This record gives sequence, C-alpha cells and structure tokens, in this order.
Amino acid sequence: MAVLICLEVGTTSPLLIQRGRPLCVKDYTMSWLILILAGLFEVAWAVGLKYTEGFTRLLPSLWTIGSMIISLGLLGLAMKTLPLGTAYAVWVGVGAVGTVILGVVLFQEPINAVRIFSVLLILAGLIGLKLGAAG
Repeated sequence: MAVLICLEVGTTSPLLIQRGRPLCVKDYTMSWLILILAGLFEVAWAVGLKYTEGFTRLLPSLWTIGSMIISLGLLGLAMKTLPLGTAYAVWVGVGAVGTVILGVVLFQEPINAVRIFSVLLILAGLIGLKLGAAG
C-alpha cells in the first residue's frame, strides 16, 4: 500500500521540482507498519504453538491458526510494495526477536550475554535492511 505523493508545480523550493515537473515520491510508511504488524502476528502464532500442546487444545489451536493466516496475509500485503528479500527478512526478524523476548518472559527461558548480543545483532540487521531498502 504505497501512497504516491506528488508535490505541486510552482513551488519555490528547487528540491521539490525536477525539470519543471513535480517530484513524485512513494510513501511506504503504511507498508512498513503492515509488515511490523505481520511480524507481531508471527510472534503470536509462534508462542501460540507452545500453548496448543501439539494442536490438542482447541482454543489455543484456533488462535494459532488464525494468527498464522493474519500474519501471512499482512506479509503478502506488505510485499506488494516492499522488496521481497527485505520484507521477508524483517518479518522473520521481528518474529524471532519477539519470540525470544516472550520465551524469556512467559517460559523462563535462559537469558545471558550471548543471547542478548545475538538479539541485538538481529535488530541491527533489521535496521540495516530498513535503511537500505528503496522504500
């Protein structure tokens, strides 16, 4: 969902006019928000898997399957305008970081310097992908 923004001809700023025509830019903000939301739903289904006990519990299983569908649907929407590799990597990264954090909080998984450093590396990679993306 990119929004095309065209700035009006006749403005006084030379940065907004290119060869006498309005400079048009795409605003990818909505696509990035959708992608982050898709990643959060990925966290929801990953954590939900733990509660399904092998899909033997009905309500956690329904929540997990619903979260999977929503997550993939939102990822598909974001990929309409964002680069494939960037969108997929950010989706997985948000899911990985969120799942590690909730694993520590909800399931008392171990936390140590190596795990914290590894999560920070993932976050640095996500920021780098965002900064390096066309949108």
